[in-house]
Amino acid sequence: MTHLHLAVALDGTGWHPAAWREPDARPAEILTARYWADLVLEAERGLLDFVTVEDTLGLQTSAFHRPDDRTDHVRGRLDAVLLTAALAPLTSRIGLVPTTNVTHTEPFHLAIGIASLDHASLGRAGWRPQITSRAADAAHFGRRTTPQLTDEDVTDSELIAARLRGLFGEAHEVVEAVRRLWDSWEDDAVIRDTATGRYLDGAKVHHVDFEGEHFSVRGPSITPRPPQGQPVVTVLAHASTPYELAAAGADVVFVTPQSRPDAVARLGAFERARQRFERPAAEPIRAFADLVVFLDEEPGRAAERKQRLDEADGAVFGSDALVFTGTPAELADLLLDWRGTGLDGFRLRPGALPHDLTAITRGLVPELQRRGAFRTAYEADTLRGLLGLPRPASRYARAGAEG
Repeated sequence: MTHLHLAVALDGTGWHPAAWREPDARPAEILTARYWADLVLEAERGLLDFVTVEDTLGLQTSAFHRPDDRTDHVRGRLDAVLLTAALAPLTSRIGLVPTTNVTHTEPFHLAIGIASLDHASLGRAGWRPQITSRAADAAHFGRRTTPQLTDEDVTDSELIAARLRGLFGEAHEVVEAVRRLWDSWEDDAVIRDTATGRYLDGAKVHHVDFEGEHFSVRGPSITPRPPQGQPVVTVLAHASTPYELAAAGADVVFVTPQSRPDAVARLGAFERARQRFERPAAEPIRAFADLVVFLDEEPGRAAERKQRLDEADGAVFGSDALVFTGTPAELADLLLDWRGTGLDGFRLRPGALPHDLTAITRGLVPELQRRGAFRTAYEADTLRGLLGLPRPASRYARAGAEG
């Protein structure tokens, strides 16, 4: 049996807005490296493929598309790239995948940040490029404006995608420019030959000369080629336009089905987008489904806990992804059933931390192992290796380009 891939998405004290009030929560520590180290080390003990870390260019909000003035939810976070770089030497096998905004951040800075993380982690870096969904974020930079989503837009993922289509087009260019910058140094460009005094083979460092509709990038990168060649690019996709972004430039796509038939439909839509971009078979894309999970060993306890959190928050918690409440064994049943749709794995969003993370690592993982559906030891040292993705050669080395 082919093993499932499992990841967890970490954000604050968990995905439920009232999770910070739980007795075992550590809200006073979420701006410390130790807090995040404890979470990621727990995920690594559970042999998970990778963790993702959320980030935005504005304070967290309850609304997807605009700021709010709520003071009863967690507000404030650490920079995801800097945080994962700090975690890199504390971990050894698990992948580290920060989220970064590509609408207001230069591709060159994104490229060297993720490349540096790959070097710091010895080949365990990934990247989740994200466009801005809030027009208010533009005011932090003062260089441009972006579309303002309406309350009607946010009721339908296709309406959101249509309104933000221009930003997704720009994101295509960002991903392409970043990937070219990662390739701008060939693997053996650094010589370090003390006998001849040559540190670098200049013929193996290339200008990328990217010219897009929105920007141009000369290159080369200031950071030598990452250990993985190309760190793993992941894209969260809810609708046709983000499916296209994932099909064109991602190694992993996160989809958000609400049911098994919905998973079939979403994977079909993504596959159609992939065919339009004619990705070669040598460039596989792993498909993960996102689920928010509340887990307890005792049947019914997870649903009761979520209801208590909902009452504390004054609203029923919902999400773009399916919200699952149940036991680890029941979740294992669902994951193995949904795997039949063609999914390669799942990115689980713990409803409350640390409770639901440890329920994944100490409840779900052993259950899947008993069923022969999950690894019992790490089988690779890099994130690409864990995901079964090939290490690509530099496009400039293949082409024999001269810098």
